[in-house]
Amino acid sequence: MARPQMLKLPEVLTEIKMSRAAFYRMRARGQAPRLVKLPNGQLRVRRTDLDAWLTECETTAA
Repeated sequence: MARPQMLKLPEVLTEIKMSRAAFYRMRARGQAPRLVKLPNGQLRVRRTDLDAWLTECETTAA
């Protein structure tokens, strides 16, 4: 079974065209995609979590 694709935070920010500060404000309000903290301290977002979050944003805005 293939492991899920994990995106680095800068890749996510580029894709959603958002600043790091804005992302962390959304995260503080519980409105950002779920982050995974790796043992080395780096943050990742699963592709499936990002896609689900984007879909939720689209349905909420419509």
